[in-house]
Amino acid sequence: MGSKLYDIGRFVNVEPIIRYLKERRHEDGGYCFISVLNETNVNDTYYAVKIYNLLGLEIPEEEKTIEFLEKAIRPQTAVVAIAMALEGLAILGAKDAAMDHVDIIFTKYSPLEGKFAVGLGGSEEFGTATPLEATYWVVKAFKAIGYELSTDEKEAIRAFVMRFRNGNGYGVKGPTTTMTYQALHTLYSLGYRPPRSPHFRNCEFCPRGGFTEVPYSLPPYLEPTFYAARGLELQGERPNCPKGHVRFIRQLQNPNGGFRRSLELGISNFQNTYRALAVLDFMKRFL
Repeated sequence: MGSKLYDIGRFVNVEPIIRYLKERRHEDGGYCFISVLNETNVNDTYYAVKIYNLLGLEIPEEEKTIEFLEKAIRPQTAVVAIAMALEGLAILGAKDAAMDHVDIIFTKYSPLEGKFAVGLGGSEEFGTATPLEATYWVVKAFKAIGYELSTDEKEAIRAFVMRFRNGNGYGVKGPTTTMTYQALHTLYSLGYRPPRSPHFRNCEFCPRGGFTEVPYSLPPYLEPTFYAARGLELQGERPNCPKGHVRFIRQLQNPNGGFRRSLELGISNFQNTYRALAVLDFMKRFL
């Protein structure tokens, strides 16, 4: 068992996680989190790649997955999905192929023209992607493939992100964990060093574990727990109750090996499974 598998296997059962992935891979190289459906998509495929990479495992027939992701980059594809495909290609060692498709991003996302994602389409979190979410994904993808934005483009994006500054964090009507992390990650990726935000600590639910989307609220969910863990890591901070967070994550694993988003209910999907494993990977450093 590899070191990553061993480390994660201290906290959750990894064998059904691997089986969960394998059973949902299709012949076109893509993945679908519902095994009985042959509706492979970029989101599931991206997170399958991320899970394999996090666990240090080889991706089955990765050339097929590279081909799948590259074919998914089309004019009608939402900008978040295109960014996912580009980053996925980079993880698979196909940065050159990803660079060949950079121009399509600028048909939807042009900071110098004040266009922060035209035709936003599908979202990770909100049904329809927010411009800040699209910015986060585009900047993350560019960093993964090694594409350098110009100084003027960086400054235009920085100014746009700062429009979401709200109190101790970032958000529209109020600061949220998701948007605070997306904003800070974007600024850091562009080379800026914004002040540390106390937002993540204000959303930490100790000693039981988990984080919330807004401060001093309940219950905790997987999404804000993932973004808060990433936010603490970005700011060089440690969690107050890592054992509680590990315990929270462990309770989210379903019998099929995947993870759900809350303690009460939810089906497994690849997004939740990657986030759960990423939180464990961060928290184990403090145990």
